Amino acid sequence: MSAPRFFLGRQPILGRQQELVAYELLFRASEHRNAADVADDVAASAAVMQHAFTGLGLQSVLEDKLGFINLSRELLMSEVIEVLPRDRVVLEILETVELTPEVIERCRALKAAGYRLALDDVIRFDEAQKAILPLLEVVKLDVLAMQRDDIENLVRALKPSGVSILAEKIDSPTQRDFCHDLGCDLFQGYFFARPTILSGRPVQPSAVMLLKLLGQVADDVDTIELEQTLKHAPDLTVLLLRLVNSVSYGLPRRISSVRTAINLLGRSQLHRWVQIMVFAQQSGGQTASDPLVQTAAVRGRLMEQLAMALRPGDEGFADRAFMVGMLSLIDALFAKPMLEIIGPLNLEESLQDALLHRRGWLGELLRLVEGTEFADANITGTLLSAFPQLDLDQLNRMQIEAMTWAARLGREAAEPDA
Repeated sequence: MSAPRFFLGRQPILGRQQELVAYELLFRASEHRNAADVADDVAASAAVMQHAFTGLGLQSVLEDKLGFINLSRELLMSEVIEVLPRDRVVLEILETVELTPEVIERCRALKAAGYRLALDDVIRFDEAQKAILPLLEVVKLDVLAMQRDDIENLVRALKPSGVSILAEKIDSPTQRDFCHDLGCDLFQGYFFARPTILSGRPVQPSAVMLLKLLGQVADDVDTIELEQTLKHAPDLTVLLLRLVNSVSYGLPRRISSVRTAINLLGRSQLHRWVQIMVFAQQSGGQTASDPLVQTAAVRGRLMEQLAMALRPGDEGFADRAFMVGMLSLIDALFAKPMLEIIGPLNLEESLQDALLHRRGWLGELLRLVEGTEFADANITGTLLSAFPQLDLDQLNRMQIEAMTWAARLGREAAEPDA
């Protein structure tokens, strides 16, 4: 039996210090999403979850983060959700689920079995919710559906229970600051997923130096000139050596100099690492916990994989695709217009068209990659139809591999030198 076809997306959940603490995992089984047969819908959802965690290796993508997964009433009441690893997930009860005594009893059994429970899209605190509150670990507040006074009253009512309060559907800095000041513990929304939350950060000197280095690598300057640039930023040299010394990337021996690193990696691979380090340095080196860095790394890797599938053997096209994916968020990183940042890099026209206007093959690929971040089956399906050489299963596997690669990158960048 073939694996179920589905769309997979994830949205970051952040803590009070803007650190990445979890993902909401969004599954869309497209051929069953409008089915009238509830049993088939439950079976499809269960198959998708099992396929994602066991077949695609989603646990490696999550690393030490939790995955929030939505449950309808039918799925909540069925036994099939037991395919989910209880130590890796938070079961999120949708707002459409009526909190009947039967549902509450089922939640009590799941909690006793070791599952963590969350209640989605809460806008009021009625008797049914009071009854289920002792079983919950997280309550998600729909801040877009409430007035400020209502949000404040609800947070005040929930605080004594000790439950973690997650403010979701945050789409502005004002909303985020208001909920943070109220004492909310977790935050989620397009404001974070489209990482504008990070646009106010000061530009780090090393990141500015890396932009210069990026331009030099793009211009293929001599190794001596690259070394001279790095001498003005010793912290970048340490980071570069730490990354290229990683045994996971198959280097034949450990290295101790920039010149050796360049010779071992080659210019193409060095170009990629410099792009990654631009983000790592600007985020304070917190590659694994910074949602902006993670998103940029996933975009770059997924763009590269898609390019290789479309043009097998064309390494130059794959390299350009990786660069477009990585640089597609650099305006958010530096809080400056895209044109102002990429202008001095002397990028070829196809890259500029993709980054500035989403034009050309690379621009179309970038639109597809951006579309997967919203986990909307209609959007993803429409964008994917522009590439008849690709199918949904390929896209999902590439996306999982890209997420795994980005998570591994963050882990290795954070490890101390041996």
